[in-house]
Amino acid sequence: MSNELFKVPKNKRQAKLWVHPDGQVIGSIFVLAQSVLHAGEEEPIEALNGDAPFIVISLEDPEQLRFYNRNSVLRLEYTENTASITSTAVIDCQIQMMDGAIIKGKIQEALPQNKSRLFDYLNRTDERFIKIYTDEKAICLINKSYINYVTNEV
Repeated sequence: MSNELFKVPKNKRQAKLWVHPDGQVIGSIFVLAQSVLHAGEEEPIEALNGDAPFIVISLEDPEQLRFYNRNSVLRLEYTENTASITSTAVIDCQIQMMDGAIIKGKIQEALPQNKSRLFDYLNRTDERFIKIYTDEKAICLINKSYINYVTNEV
């Protein structure tokens, strides 16, 4: 019996990660070829917010696979191939990370009308990482555990 039958189809997405305590790591995150939540490829935010304690990252230098504990990933940056689509809520924010980094950007999410404040978004308990658009095509996924504070000043 072939092992190919047991492989889950995945694609690589180029990314920069900041991992505690190593610092910046360049590589790729693996995403499902078909998301379980929507049509099309899984988004990196879905992969990072998964339940499993570890995530696979393919490094460029040294060339190797590493299994990182999701709790040790501070943030992950990548670019989208297409321009971001403005959702119903756009919230400007500035995030002060515990490592001293300051990340400025926009949250673009479809949020319930009664829970559409920045405070509400940050306090969603079903997600470990939040998604910030730092440029038209640049995205930063941030581990909420490493955020010191957030303001809506940019």
